[in-house]
Amino acid sequence: MLEIISKTGNDNIATVYTAKTKGNKYLEFVESVQPPLPREDKWVLIVSTLFGCPVGCLMCDAGGFFQGKLSKEEILAQIDHLVVSRFPDKNIACAKFKIQFARMGEPALNPAVLDVLEELPVRYKCSGLLPSFSTIAPYGCEDFFTRLCAIKNQLYANGNFQMQFSIHTTDQQLRAKLIPVKKWNFARIAAYGAKFYEARDKKITLNFALAKNSPICIEELKKYFDPSIFIIKITPVNPTINSASNNIESYFVTGAAEEDTDRLVEQLRGAGYEVILSIGELEENQIGSNCGQYIRKYIN
Repeated sequence: MLEIISKTGNDNIATVYTAKTKGNKYLEFVESVQPPLPREDKWVLIVSTLFGCPVGCLMCDAGGFFQGKLSKEEILAQIDHLVVSRFPDKNIACAKFKIQFARMGEPALNPAVLDVLEELPVRYKCSGLLPSFSTIAPYGCEDFFTRLCAIKNQLYANGNFQMQFSIHTTDQQLRAKLIPVKKWNFARIAAYGAKFYEARDKKITLNFALAKNSPICIEELKKYFDPSIFIIKITPVNPTINSASNNIESYFVTGAAEEDTDRLVEQLRGAGYEVILSIGELEENQIGSNCGQYIRKYIN
């Protein structure tokens, strides 16, 4: 199903795999851990759902090309390759086994992702299975999101699913520039979140890959997003080819004073939001475990 082209990284942090399908299309996927936690405490797989991506976010290298959607079998083949290499019987001895649909491609553009979500609990034995779905909420995918909600309620209730919307800034004009496709506005994301979220679910994440001069207005957040439903996650802009060519500098790399970051987090928490500040390991940048980097270089 997949021919592995390369394997690069550090087994104690992250490893990137590039692969080719029988149809001569290219993809990449990742396994990682979260130091200092050992793999048996938390193991994270990050898989591709599209061959490239048609969205073209300004900071993401996966948007440099688009060759279509992966099949259910091609998505599962990525997971199988990583699982069988460590757990041949597919009985995964990890307290948390997280599968992120967040490598190459906007997952809401591929209905096969929903078929994979239905298959996971049958295919793998792990009490700590935690699918993680990250989306820009593209316009026109309403049927997808309706079915996603039903699958979550049926198979992943009580905190066994992680839902994330990529927001990046509360400045609507800048957000439109960073994510240059038609997508749900804040009101629509908030309304869906209110329907999606059930008691004992994990709160829905609003992710901000924070760039220099990308504002987060707390008043704007409070206008739409209920802190009892939504949580704020702040991450750096990854040093990708596209972020460099579009002059998008990470808030954390440009020398922002530590007290400025602390002040922002304190203000968000003061507004009632839980906040995750996720900087990650610097070696991940050297490994190149950011979305689309290896395939972009390979194609170039």
